[in-house]
Amino acid sequence: MTTQQHADTPIPFDRPTAARAYGWLLGSKDNFAIDREFALKTLEAFPEALDVARQNRQFLYRAVRFLTEEAGIEQFIDLGCGLPTNQNVHQVAQRFNPRARVVYVDNDPIVLAHGRALLADNDATTVITADFREPEAVLEHPDTKRLIDFSRPVAILFLSIGHHLKDVDDVGKGAHYALRHIIDDLAVSGSYLAVTQVASDDPAVGAKMSESFNAAGIPWQTRTPAEFAKLMEGLEPVEPGLVNIRDWRPDPNQPPLDPVPPQLEPYEGAAKRNLQIYEYGGVLRKP
Repeated sequence: MTTQQHADTPIPFDRPTAARAYGWLLGSKDNFAIDREFALKTLEAFPEALDVARQNRQFLYRAVRFLTEEAGIEQFIDLGCGLPTNQNVHQVAQRFNPRARVVYVDNDPIVLAHGRALLADNDATTVITADFREPEAVLEHPDTKRLIDFSRPVAILFLSIGHHLKDVDDVGKGAHYALRHIIDDLAVSGSYLAVTQVASDDPAVGAKMSESFNAAGIPWQTRTPAEFAKLMEGLEPVEPGLVNIRDWRPDPNQPPLDPVPPQLEPYEGAAKRNLQIYEYGGVLRKP
């Protein structure tokens, strides 16, 4: 595996990062007190966020399995991949097709360090440091060019990333461009976009959540399902369409996630009692 070193990119210790906080909800130990404090503060306001994060990770397995087994996709770009945990994209894809190739992308330098160790002996998978709000940087990276052939169908993954893309941002060209540039302008017909984001049916709840994350230095825009669906216009949703992702082809027999950290155990199952927010999305095909 080759990687982009980015030795000049400092690891932020003075603010939480999405990759580290989200990873803690999935059982990762690669985080700091500031990440755990922010996650707990979020759970106080939105206790269902733990279940939502873990449901998204379970969706990853089902979506990648579908893309590999049923859609015949052999190459993946996972934007905003986060810290490695169990059942990562390359592990799922290569389980069902050993020829599958995966490019992981994240802008948190700690992801690069852990990804390098995980993928040391896997020439068909790489991790690069780039900002998913700037898809040109992803496309120009030599590892992307080495592993991805855009003359053949490709799967673009933005899993639990849509909410980090604002309609108007000070980086890149906004959410629509970040989400759609690769699938619309480079990918051939028969390519797929797997995408999820935190949504709320109540705009006031969404605004409250967005304000909290942006104040912590994490770019965030909670959307209503209708607002998110508008970003996906022109692509063909795979059945059952865009939904609360816990309802996207549920499989009670899929591999389990890592255990919840003890501090988070009181929040397990909160989504059954209270659902201010949920992860919304699905898999869509380019016609």
